[in-house]
Parts: sequence; C-alpha cells; structure tokens
Amino acid sequence: MLFIFTLLLLAAPKDAITSPEELIQAMHDRYAKTWYKTATFVQKTTNYSADGTSKAAIWYEAMSVPGKLRIDFDPISDGNGILFVNDSILRFQQGELKQTQPLIHPLMVLGFDVYGQPVQDTMAKLKKLGIDLSVLREDNWQGRPVYVVGAKADDLRAPQFWIDKEHLYFVRMFQPAGPDKSHTQETQFNKYQKLKGGWMAPEVIFLLDGKLRTTEEYTDIRGDVELDPQLFDPANWRTARWR
Repeated sequence: MLFIFTLLLLAAPKDAITSPEELIQAMHDRYAKTWYKTATFVQKTTNYSADGTSKAAIWYEAMSVPGKLRIDFDPISDGNGILFVNDSILRFQQGELKQTQPLIHPLMVLGFDVYGQPVQDTMAKLKKLGIDLSVLREDNWQGRPVYVVGAKADDLRAPQFWIDKEHLYFVRMFQPAGPDKSHTQETQFNKYQKLKGGWMAPEVIFLLDGKLRTTEEYTDIRGDVELDPQLFDPANWRTARWR
C-alpha cells in the first residue's frame, strides 16, 4: 500500500492544486508582478424588475488595487455615488457622506485584490465571507474547466466561488441573499479580455434565485491609469475627479 501511495505522489503534477489556499497562492503568483494597479471604465448598469421591465443608468468607476473602488453616478455634477475603502461602503448624496457600513466586497477580493495583496489577507477575507475553505473540487463552466471552492457538486446554494483553471481568474460566485438569507444570488464575470498584464470581464451578470436582476457592461476600459489618491478619500469626494 505504501508503495502504491508513493507512486501516486510521484505521478501527480508538480503544480497540482489540491487546496483552496494553494489556489489563491497560484492566482496571486501568476499575476502579482503584472496585474494593473489601477483601472477606470464606464459602466452601463441595467436593473430588471420581476414584471420584465428594465431601467439603465451610467456609472463612472475608478479602481486602485487592492481594496479601493469609486463609483460616480451620472451626472457626476450631482455628487452622488459610492466609495469602497477599508472594507467599508460609503454612500454619498449631493456630495455629502450619508451612510457608512462595514463591507468586504467579494467581487473586488476575487476579481482584483487577490493579485495585489498577500495571500493570507485574501484567505482571511474569504473566511469572513462565510466560504468553506476546506472544500475544493473541479467542474466545468461555459465549456471550460474550473476550480470550485466552498461547495460540493450539485450544491448551488452554499457560499462558493469558481475560478477558470487555465487563466486563474474569477468567473462565478454564489451567496445567500435576502434579510433571512433564504435566497441565492449568483454573480458571473463574462467575456474576459486582456488588460495590461491582467484581465477584465466587461460583462457582469447578477441573478437572484436563477432570475436575471442586474447586468453591468463596461466600456472605455483602461489599465494602469495615473489616478489622484484623493479620489478614494471621503473628504475629497466632491472635488476629486478622474474624468
């Protein structure tokens, strides 16, 4: 038995990923030296109602990796928007800060920050998000092999995230939703395109219990843009601009 086990170990690929931490380490190591540090883009956000109607809006977004994202709602001159910094969400109306809440932004963590912060920081945040970091399996998504962390096969309710096996970028997530957590939100990052030394998904889809609720379409995408640090300072919300 020991001989057979030894042969299996020798036959396993040297770079085989066998745990969620090894996956996060591999993601980090693949792009840490090349991933863009900043990005800007214009986002068309479309929300869909249960009756089939929809309403679209334009958002202007600036990102600094890791952990900082600014969203200005059109028209920018109204001073309305959202700021994600220091694991918090800050909401602004007419240039004034109206609300601050603690929030770990899972899409920032998995889509961007994983490439620009220490592996242990990412693991700690994923744990706080309620993902079971003892579960790793392989699956297929949109015709491509993926790693799945947090849920066993056929479980699409437990908190989990899916990573493209070849490119090691984030493609899918499931999270409990609603006041009583009885609903399930699915997020998809689709149609990836290369951006500088990394990637960007210009299409993001949100579904609630399998029904389409929101789409995001990114245009005018730019990486490694020189950004004023004051963009991410709440005290300078009204005066700082990237466009």
